[in-house]
Amino acid sequence: MSRPTRRTFAKTAASAAAITAASYSRVLGANDRVRTGFIGVGNRGDQLLDAFLTHKDQDTVALCDVYEPYLPAAAAKVAKSGGSTKPYHDYRKLLEAKDIDAVVIATPDHWHALQFVDACHAGKHVYCEKPLSLTISEGRRMADVAKQTKRVTQVGLHRRSTPFVQEAVKLIRDGAIGKVTVAKSYHCRNETPMGIGSPKETDLPLGLDYDLWLGPAKKVPFNSNHVLYKFRWFWDYSGGQLTNFGTHYLDVIQWALGQDAPKAVACLGGKYGVTDNREIPDTCEAVWEYEGCLVTFSQFNCNASAGNPRGWSMEFRGTQGTLLLADGAAGYEIVPENVRVEEMPALSPLAREANAKQGRAVKQARLPVANKGTSESPNLHARSFLDGIKTGSPTTCPVEVGHRSTTTTLLARLALMRQKYLTWDAKAERVTNDPDANALLSYEYRSPWKLG
Repeated sequence: MSRPTRRTFAKTAASAAAITAASYSRVLGANDRVRTGFIGVGNRGDQLLDAFLTHKDQDTVALCDVYEPYLPAAAAKVAKSGGSTKPYHDYRKLLEAKDIDAVVIATPDHWHALQFVDACHAGKHVYCEKPLSLTISEGRRMADVAKQTKRVTQVGLHRRSTPFVQEAVKLIRDGAIGKVTVAKSYHCRNETPMGIGSPKETDLPLGLDYDLWLGPAKKVPFNSNHVLYKFRWFWDYSGGQLTNFGTHYLDVIQWALGQDAPKAVACLGGKYGVTDNREIPDTCEAVWEYEGCLVTFSQFNCNASAGNPRGWSMEFRGTQGTLLLADGAAGYEIVPENVRVEEMPALSPLAREANAKQGRAVKQARLPVANKGTSESPNLHARSFLDGIKTGSPTTCPVEVGHRSTTTTLLARLALMRQKYLTWDAKAERVTNDPDANALLSYEYRSPWKLG
């Protein structure tokens, strides 16, 4: 495998960029419009609303949330763009509307499966935020129903629509850094000492339908840390940052490796540095074994120091170099490998000299790239979804892809909960060395909720 040079690198990157530009340069008919409804408009839903409103060939006609105070601000955004919406409290009523072609689901993780499946059965195309599901069996059902109902789907792993990520993945898959044997990812924050705090049980905030917020999850007394964004720190609603950020990173890693499932996983962690009422660890390390490659995700919520010298979220270590990938506008960087000659005693003197010269030359060709960052990615991801509906073109992250990437982090969540090393049969979607773990691939919904 040849080593990367400035010329070959620039040619490959330019080609990838041209392909990306062509994919999003369609001129669409003024009367060919997609009518969308949003289920969940707080936090991520609000961000996705911004992304969809940039596309003038879609009309946001419906907004739904169980927390009423979110709705007026979202409706004002739509009005400012020249549109009008109908508010809904219960997503099932929204799905009954005949003037909606597609829905955007941005609710807590434990709601995704029910709303996705119901939307498909209602004839709506579906954009669903990641992680796709709370359990692996939910994700499988979602993918199967989408296929049966022939719905266009897009999972919110928007790095797949980021031009510089597409370029980096293409370089890795084309062998620019040789065979990748290690891929690492990081999520580093410092939440010590109090984290999200430990609020006492309080009265419900005005405008929140707590029973409908819980939905299929078990009934527990209201605590302000359980709802809105802080639900991510509790097992009944989420897998924490392992599934939240980790699914983003593992999606890119699997894409770059050309693999869609690990062979095995282990995960260790605990609540080591914060004193709040969270259930999910503040610190954990997940390790997956793929065919020919070891992959890790490090969650440090008690120390914000960078995981690697560049402070970037992902790194791919190949036999010919290392590619560092940013989680913002910085892009990526390739650091070519300089093989140490003294570690290769079998080489002849002439081969040693040639290898040393090549190593010195390549070492100088450090390849930094600054590209458009992830701020535009949700817009491009929304564009891909709309194009899929209107033209039948493939979306960048259909539900089957999102399910495979989410499954990977849900397996690590399962290994953490079981405190065991788990081996995985990706075809059967079963743990092969711990029968009790398979009981946790799904959970019993609270009555009357059922997955269709």
